[in-house]
Amino acid sequence: MGLSGPAERPASALAIGAHPDDIEFGCGATLARWAAAGTVVHLLVLTNGSKGTWDVEADPAALVATRRQEQAAAAAALGATGTVEVGDVEDGELQATVDQRTAVAGWIRRLQPELVLGHDPWKRYRLHPDHRHAGWLTVDGCVAARDAHFRVPDPNTGEPIDHHRPAALWLFEADEPDHAEPAGEWLDTKVEALLAHRSQWRSTMDIAGEDDTAGIDRFRAQVREALVDGAEVFKVMEL
Repeated sequence: MGLSGPAERPASALAIGAHPDDIEFGCGATLARWAAAGTVVHLLVLTNGSKGTWDVEADPAALVATRRQEQAAAAAALGATGTVEVGDVEDGELQATVDQRTAVAGWIRRLQPELVLGHDPWKRYRLHPDHRHAGWLTVDGCVAARDAHFRVPDPNTGEPIDHHRPAALWLFEADEPDHAEPAGEWLDTKVEALLAHRSQWRSTMDIAGEDDTAGIDRFRAQVREALVDGAEVFKVMEL
């Protein structure tokens, strides 16, 4: 696999994920390295994570509050200094609608990132519908944000907001990656940010609790093994 990289860091970046923790899995090491070097990193999570547990007795409202707090903690672990926004769409119910596309475009126009990162909607055999729809919303939101004749309101004020064209869109979980960013020492930061999502320890990470050092070590190894030759990989699309 011939992969380009690494690239010059952007001045600002917006990472868009379906659920709390998706961004950290997809590009956490890259964002952490950029943030440490001065990139303003913004995170936009499109669902509230309300179904992110296997505990049938869990209170969804309490889980939503927990996952918002966890996402803030994960962003801090990455060193992200920009906006951290978690949406209110019910987990599992995200759809690539015009209204949702407009909302994503509004954040791109408001934050004016040089680079956008998100899920690859073309990835084959993707199981979770939220990941597919988040990918389409990211791709389509970039198009709506860059083209002046799309009417897009500011997500905070509701007033019309001028168009913004990011330089590029990087897709993680890519079906056909063509770019690599070495994780290096930032793998540990990526894992630290992922471990901030404590509500996901049992279901996603197979960690029983604080005392499960073997589980934490096993999860760390899994994150390392998911890299490609020690790098996070992307499909790069110029905008």
